[in-house]
Amino acid sequence: MPTRAARLKWVVVVNSDLPPGRAANAAICAAAPTAVQVAGLLGTDVPDADGALHPGLPWLGCSVLTADSATLRAIRAKAAARPDTYVADMPAVAQRTLVYTDYAASMAGTAADDMDYCAVSIVGPRNRVDKIVGKLPLLP
Repeated sequence: MPTRAARLKWVVVVNSDLPPGRAANAAICAAAPTAVQVAGLLGTDVPDADGALHPGLPWLGCSVLTADSATLRAIRAKAAARPDTYVADMPAVAQRTLVYTDYAASMAGTAADDMDYCAVSIVGPRNRVDKIVGKLPLLP
């Protein structure tokens, strides 16, 4: 079926203030746990004409959108409040630390209301996700 006909929708919303390299990093880091945690999100491996296998891709596609920091925080909060959506995020502190234990320590000392995000990944019912992200533009 076409991805627009799927009942599920996957979006990654990236902070519009990030330069291209950091935006790509943030999108990938938010998408990675989503692909692992949401069962059935990836299609089966696909062979090419020579028989070489290529890993399965998300069967429902994934739109990469952009929003300012305040909107990104609000979107994450709305999505996290819904029991029918999966949310993964990349807090901004992750791009400022080089050691995972330093990242974990920074997160432990940061209140949720003080958190800034580089990207948020959301999977849920199409109509719910559409309401959460509204008419955000695609990442250029």
